[in-house]
Amino acid sequence: MPSFDIVSELDMHELSNAVNNANRAITQRYDLKGTQTGVKQSKEEVTLYSESEFQVQQVLDIFHKELVRRKVDIKSLEEGDIKPNGKLMEQKMLLRQGIDKDSARKIVKLIKDTKLKVQAAVQGEQVRVTGKKRDDLQAVMSMLKQQDLPVALQFTNFRD
Repeated sequence: MPSFDIVSELDMHELSNAVNNANRAITQRYDLKGTQTGVKQSKEEVTLYSESEFQVQQVLDIFHKELVRRKVDIKSLEEGDIKPNGKLMEQKMLLRQGIDKDSARKIVKLIKDTKLKVQAAVQGEQVRVTGKKRDDLQAVMSMLKQQDLPVALQFTNFRD
């Protein structure tokens, strides 16, 4: 019986590439030269920092461009507020991985509302969709791509 999994994963390698490219772009920017400005990455968050709130917003624009260029979904990052930290202003962005229970329930409800002959089941931080016809599963994928969900979705483990 054909099936696939709906997951929300963040490619950490591509994220670190985006952080490195953003730092490189910051050093090239004339308006940011000579300032303490940059992007730091840890396991659970990315921190943007600079000397003023306006410059942090500029860094955020640069970082978003690099994420898009690297095909990392921006929905995977939960942006915090810009706060002072000593002499610098910081903005922390939490990394979100996995589908939370509310979003998983919403996905299952959307799939059931399509009236296709498929079953959706929540399994931890992912949703497994099974059906008899491959076309039905592909219809579910295209329907979910069109929805504006609060989490980034990827489709993995497609089996015939």
